[in-house]
Amino acid sequence: MTDPQTTSPLFTAPADASPEELEAAMAGHMADEMQRLQTELAELKTKNADLADQFLRAKADTENMRRRSEEEVAKARKFGIESFAESLLPVCDSLDAALALQNATAEQLHEGSAATLRQLLQALERNKVVVINPAVGDKFDPHQHQAISVVPAEQEANTIVTVLQKGYLIFDRVLRPALVTVAAAK
Repeated sequence: MTDPQTTSPLFTAPADASPEELEAAMAGHMADEMQRLQTELAELKTKNADLADQFLRAKADTENMRRRSEEEVAKARKFGIESFAESLLPVCDSLDAALALQNATAEQLHEGSAATLRQLLQALERNKVVVINPAVGDKFDPHQHQAISVVPAEQEANTIVTVLQKGYLIFDRVLRPALVTVAAAK
């Protein structure tokens, strides 16, 4: 009968060993194996602690990044219009100055209104708000124009006859379409 411990690949005993020698050799082997397993366990515990530390740091970094991103989004929402409002302040100043004039002539009021309108349009353009003001005869574009009516005209069908109200774009997005009348088919 063979002893499974004496024939394992980790421990081989000499064939002519006495039972005492065999027991001593097995005890030595078991002590070596126990030491190896304890060393491996210590290494795994150290590695586990390192990985747990890395995980906690990564989790904290992610949480900090999420919090900073939320704060930046909140600030962008709160102060996103700041640049636009700042560019409108000169327009307000011009209107205040016009209202402060007591005995302005019609010509002065007209010139002041035209200058204030130019300031307003410049402020809008700086903030990427662009006027949609199609010319008579331009092709009707349903993405930028809203047809109020179709009228008989001496021009090509589906072209603009009159502009009733200008439209506006912001970054290629229509804020308000231009209100137009369109030439009917002949």
